[in-house]
Amino acid sequence: MKIRQVESKDIEKITNIYNWYILNTIITFELAAIAPQEMAQRVKEKLKRHNWLVGEVDQDIIGYAYYGAFRPRPAYNHTIEATIYLAQDQTGKGFGKALYGELIHSAKAQNFREIMGVIALPNAGSVKLHKSCGFEEAGVLKRAGYKFEKYIDVAIWQRSIYE
Repeated sequence: MKIRQVESKDIEKITNIYNWYILNTIITFELAAIAPQEMAQRVKEKLKRHNWLVGEVDQDIIGYAYYGAFRPRPAYNHTIEATIYLAQDQTGKGFGKALYGELIHSAKAQNFREIMGVIALPNAGSVKLHKSCGFEEAGVLKRAGYKFEKYIDVAIWQRSIYE
């Protein structure tokens, strides 16, 4: 897998990946599919201060990962929240770990110190990925979301970038 910075030509593919998760899973708390223009705006905003990477195999985008502010207050400026999505047929192949590794390397280069992963539960694959990347569970927010007619717990996973 080749990992590189997101480009405008990637927007449609990453939008398609994300929309599948919106419409079919509890992994994201968005309820309606988004347009490529909305995704392009989100990418643009993230890249002002943070990073967004894509993974490709045979010139096909198979996933993406990015980080952004964990919380808006200035005391959180050294803490980021990471997000990763893989095409549904590309999970469990090691691509997520590779993308996360590059994302952590990028965050370290930007002098961020703590990285958070927010996981809607249950999600055994994401829990396994975060463990394999050195994250530890920091806590669980009970019934934090509501989607598909059910309440959803959310786990916060944390990793110190400089350990």
